[in-house]
Amino acid sequence: MTHADGRIARDLYAAIVQGGSPAATGAAISQIIGRRVAHDALRLVGLNPATGVGLGVFSFWHEYQHALISDLVLNRYLHGDPCPPPALALLGEPVAVVGAGGCGDTGMRRLLSSHGVGGELRLLIKDRHGPWGLLGLLRAEGARPFSVADRREAQRLVPALVTALRGYVTAGPLTPTVPSLPTGVITVGPDHAVRSISPQARDWMRQMWPGAGSGVPDWIANAFWVGLSLHARTHARDTGAWRPLLCAPAANFGRWVLIHGQPLDEHGDSDVAILIQAAGGSLLLPSFCDWYGITARERRILELLYAGAAPKQIARALDLSAYTVNDHLKSLYGKTGAQGRDELIAAISG
Repeated sequence: MTHADGRIARDLYAAIVQGGSPAATGAAISQIIGRRVAHDALRLVGLNPATGVGLGVFSFWHEYQHALISDLVLNRYLHGDPCPPPALALLGEPVAVVGAGGCGDTGMRRLLSSHGVGGELRLLIKDRHGPWGLLGLLRAEGARPFSVADRREAQRLVPALVTALRGYVTAGPLTPTVPSLPTGVITVGPDHAVRSISPQARDWMRQMWPGAGSGVPDWIANAFWVGLSLHARTHARDTGAWRPLLCAPAANFGRWVLIHGQPLDEHGDSDVAILIQAAGGSLLLPSFCDWYGITARERRILELLYAGAAPKQIARALDLSAYTVNDHLKSLYGKTGAQGRDELIAAISG
């Protein structure tokens, strides 16, 4: 890593981890990345290696218009996206341009043009563990198209972006800071409009997106439900597609939250139910372990600890010495910041 790369890595980490509204953080990220790749708008979306390449579990935005996002979400489902994230994941260098200077049919170019956009550079942020996020950069219509050199510069940002995204999640609260709520249900109709929101779901929404002063645009929630319902319909027709399941971190919502979509008919032609619930135990462990860099052996020890086993019992179950188990526990405390077993169990209990 060059000195310049190291400086950008430090600046990105500081911009994301220090907090602030998504809009303010997005503006800071845009300014930093603009040193390498000029752009007119930015979105940085956090993904989750445990659940794969699908919708983001948190995001930062700068100058992206909500109407463009809504149109891109619907276009992907109705007409197909020429370069969706799963396609990026298959590339040796997972970066591509949609629109001017890149791929995309006439319909996609027309869609972008209707919003004053010339092209979008998309970078899948991944390493050997899986996908951690997606970076999107826009250039206005009439501006210089993104070049091969721009794609290379964006690719160089991947290690810094992985570190920053993981830093954001692991800097969040280890144990919940907001209460667990009963499962909420939202239904989205085949016309891609929200049909109903249960009282419990409204409680979740007020807790997740507190409203005025949070810095989260009102349109984010609606676009989120519609996007998840579209993925649920796709999965009903193609089980190889991304499973519509998200595990969102406490850094974003004050506690880990599980959100999943379920079609109410066999082929996904009718309503889709979206369920929101507290994440804990086996539902949380895969995501928790990925973000905190917990090894397979440490995860097994964590599972047994959560099940109520004492260190000596864990040692017998895994044919390890008590000293080795204690070393693994110390590693878990170091990675998570937990002060002891009770706090570590509380962190994954949900």
